[in-house]
Amino acid sequence: MFILYGVVAGLVVGLLLGGRIGRLADLDLRLPWVAIAALAIQVVLFVPAIGDALGPVAPWVYAASTAAIVAVLLVNVRIAGIAIVAAGAACNLVAIVANGGYMPVSPAALAALGWAEAHGYSNSAAVADPALGPLTDVYAMPPWLPFANVFSIGDVLIAAGLAVTIALAMRHRG
Repeated sequence: MFILYGVVAGLVVGLLLGGRIGRLADLDLRLPWVAIAALAIQVVLFVPAIGDALGPVAPWVYAASTAAIVAVLLVNVRIAGIAIVAAGAACNLVAIVANGGYMPVSPAALAALGWAEAHGYSNSAAVADPALGPLTDVYAMPPWLPFANVFSIGDVLIAAGLAVTIALAMRHRG
């Protein structure tokens, strides 16, 4: 949910700079259907019956769908801001693959939100000493924020890149 704040920031900055939301439709995204399919797969994985039914395959389906998103971002790197999004997504993918298909979350970050580890399939796993620890979900949003969650440096890059992409696309006069 951290990434949602990047979208909101991009929209607000774009409007403050005189941009128009309608200009977002002018973005020339290549292979958008691949990204939509990959994101849909990730959403479906969080349906307990499906994630649990896939068992040990679920983490690798998650990793593969994340790799598909990185590939789409790389194809679209010519769009201003997308390189930042791609860098963040790549950081997340590397951390996920290095940790067996899960994004490790620090127990301290979970505790900061007052959360316990999730039950059933989740893309996250509480890990005390993960591989590539600095790239994992080691930060927690303030619990009073709407949609407070844990996040990684990759998520920060994704949110910042989305904010830049959206704000600039809203200003573009085609």
